[in-house]
Amino acid sequence: MTLGTVRHHIRIHRSADDVWAKVGDPAALHTWFPGITDCQVDGKNRVIVMGSGMPMPEEIVTHDHLLRRFQYRITAPIFQFHRGTIDVLDMGDGTCVVVYTTEADPRTMALTIGGGTAGALDELKRQMEAPAGAEGEGR
Repeated sequence: MTLGTVRHHIRIHRSADDVWAKVGDPAALHTWFPGITDCQVDGKNRVIVMGSGMPMPEEIVTHDHLLRRFQYRITAPIFQFHRGTIDVLDMGDGTCVVVYTTEADPRTMALTIGGGTAGALDELKRQMEAPAGAEGEGR
């Protein structure tokens, strides 16, 4: 199996702990990932709802608060394989780098999702660097 892989990263001028509080909440993805309107979590299962109203089932693979790593896989039958990985890396200066990696088969699905993840990182940065109380503006 040859996977398509797309990786994006962004530096955010907030502490890794602050950013992880948002990124590490599996039920909050829709608050910073444009095009996702809802998230429901039941144990290791998560269902995201796309803007079109289509539900997308996922399995939570890794939720590691120490590493600040969240991994999930989309279990919908349109994928032979999928793994999304979000890492929040502490830069030691009050900032962090968030890395969002998508691996998928069919390979073209990595490109499709990867475009969304780039937009999600931009939105996450916008929200995390916004003045207090302004995080939701523009959504």
